[in-house]
Amino acid sequence: MNIQAKSMEQLSPMLEGIQPISMEERRGRIRKVCDLMKAAGMEALFLDATSSLYYFTGVSWSQSERITGALVTAGGEVFFITPAFELQRLAEMLSSGWDIRVWEEDEDPCLLISAILRERDINRGVLGLDSRARFFVARGLKRVLPEMDLESADSVIVPCRLYKSEAEIALMQRATDITAEAFKTCLSMLREGMSQTEFRRLSIQAHQAMGVRGEIDIQFGPSTAFPHGSREVTFLKKGDVVLLDGGCRVEGYISDISRTVVFGEPTARQREIWSLEKEAQAAAFKAAVPGAPCEAVDAAARRVLEAHGFGPGFRLPGLPHRTGHGIGLDGHEWGDIVPGNRMSLAEGMCFSIEPMISIYGEFGIRLEDCVYMSSSGGRYFSQPSPDIETPFTP
Repeated sequence: MNIQAKSMEQLSPMLEGIQPISMEERRGRIRKVCDLMKAAGMEALFLDATSSLYYFTGVSWSQSERITGALVTAGGEVFFITPAFELQRLAEMLSSGWDIRVWEEDEDPCLLISAILRERDINRGVLGLDSRARFFVARGLKRVLPEMDLESADSVIVPCRLYKSEAEIALMQRATDITAEAFKTCLSMLREGMSQTEFRRLSIQAHQAMGVRGEIDIQFGPSTAFPHGSREVTFLKKGDVVLLDGGCRVEGYISDISRTVVFGEPTARQREIWSLEKEAQAAAFKAAVPGAPCEAVDAAARRVLEAHGFGPGFRLPGLPHRTGHGIGLDGHEWGDIVPGNRMSLAEGMCFSIEPMISIYGEFGIRLEDCVYMSSSGGRYFSQPSPDIETPFTP
């Protein structure tokens, strides 16, 4: 295998010089979503403890049975809702000037949200809810606001989050660079008899050595045909196809890379299918131009595979899933590269290109690199594999 890798001991933190998303940018996001709310006739928006709460406010909060979130009015006011005993913890995450409202353990937080809205004479119209919010949050809000229409806020959130800023792209690039180094280091440590668990442990250590939390999943042999791997425990042996898929986070933003190699000398069959996968990925990337529908990128990859007898469509052996997914603060975001998605590609959109070939009972090949759209076309975060022996460009 042709790879230039550092040993685990040579890895060091790679976070120097990163620029977190500024509060100025976050306030700009709030202004944008408020403008969209006004245009859509939405009176207010409640952000549950999801990635959208982090996107707009910088607050990263684990979901629990206790509601913490943010209420945003179309007029631009933002109110944070949290249990009283969490006040100081939340305040640590915020700069001064934010309005934080608390509720005690024997109180209903939805009533607090209702009271804030009524203070602003908002008791009718549409209340938008983050579509990834929990059901009990939606149910509680509907109970205390019976005269308001509770609707998904995707119509105002997606136009904000779908198009990444230069600052967001820079963070995703750093995350990709770190994960690429982890891949190189861990690939150089492959050995006969290695278990999947052992490899994952090494991948976690490699990411930690570079200052982040991340992991690389690995599959050996026939289980590589499973798009998300098999539950069966396997051990590496000569001649196995090896499929790796992993990523990390930098300031919340995610990387996602997949590579397929062979442990030992590849067979003619393995080389043939690997080269076909690379051709399909290249065709998909070429189709990623501003103004083209997302589905055109998927169609380009499938045309290559179907011309060689795979598919058609999602039929196996062939490509059993979409060619790519949106990516950002979540591993899978809006902007899927899938048949039927006619959304036009535009500057700032970020997505994966991974037209996997699954041949059950034999092996699978997946090459995944994420791209971002510039004004002139797609740009890779990680450069594609040159050949089956070289997972990363030297």
